[in-house]
Amino acid sequence: MKKTFIILAAASMLIAVSVFTGCKSPAQKEEAAQAEVQDAQQNLDEAQTDANAESQKVATKEEWILFKSDAELKIQSNEDRIAVLTVKMNRPGEILDPLYKKKIQTLEQQNKDLKDRMIVYEKNQSDWSTFKREFNRDMDELGDAIKDLTVDNAR
Repeated sequence: MKKTFIILAAASMLIAVSVFTGCKSPAQKEEAAQAEVQDAQQNLDEAQTDANAESQKVATKEEWILFKSDAELKIQSNEDRIAVLTVKMNRPGEILDPLYKKKIQTLEQQNKDLKDRMIVYEKNQSDWSTFKREFNRDMDELGDAIKDLTVDNAR
């Protein structure tokens, strides 16, 4: 019985010590919470940095070569269509208004700007997905503008 009493007393002492040492004061709880908030903020910053780095991925060599050759074909096609419009505009007997001439010059400049953007991107590759999306949008808009210019609205 003496052994049981000693074991019971020792267990009671261990429980009492663990309860008193396990309790934290409000200041200690606040410090622990602030530490957790700082850790969470640091993890969020790291995740955001990783996401930004992933979104600014540059094109692989194969992607760039394929994209560049396709874009050069479209630019050349636009140049050919603009040249046909210019010849048509300068043909004897054709009287076209100055607005038509101005539109053709604007289309030529936009096509040249697209060509320049490709050269700049090739030298300074960054944020491939944004460049590709914006370049394709601008290329499509230019193609539509050339088509709209050649449509005969006099029907």
